[in-house]
Amino acid sequence: MLRPWSCWTTPTRSRTPPKALAGAALAALSLAACSPTAPPGVDRDQLDAAVSRAIGDPNSCLLIAQAGTGRLYYRYNSHTACDREQPSCEGPDRVKVGQLLDRTVKSRAAVTLSCDSKADASRGVGWAAGPIAGTDLVYAAMMEGDRAFPGRMMADRLEGAFRRAKVSKAP
Repeated sequence: MLRPWSCWTTPTRSRTPPKALAGAALAALSLAACSPTAPPGVDRDQLDAAVSRAIGDPNSCLLIAQAGTGRLYYRYNSHTACDREQPSCEGPDRVKVGQLLDRTVKSRAAVTLSCDSKADASRGVGWAAGPIAGTDLVYAAMMEGDRAFPGRMMADRLEGAFRRAKVSKAP
């Protein structure tokens, strides 16, 4: 026997308890509140577009922080991409881009490195870090893959991206 139309369209109660949904929503909001947005006075969308054009790749990461304090203002790409350990190109160690940022926050020294990330030289990694001209901000970036830019090229491209996104005018 066929059910009347109203039985098919009657909404059913969710099997997920409302408290669980509220908890999940609160967790998502708190994570979003903790994630870096952009340096003060910089439009996040413009910065994302400029960085994407400069070094955009699923295996690239860029972090921008306050020199001296290390306060993180911006992250390009996901935690997954930014937390991957890669060859440091300075020895046998493997590092994350956050470790390079920590070093740059203290030293404010420019870094441009490149090396193979696979023993067969099928993939490479590029590292770039340093101060952002006209600001008290520093950056650290990593790009890994079969078409990764060398560190010096990344630094040049990011310098242009920062100008296009008006990061050099940030307080």
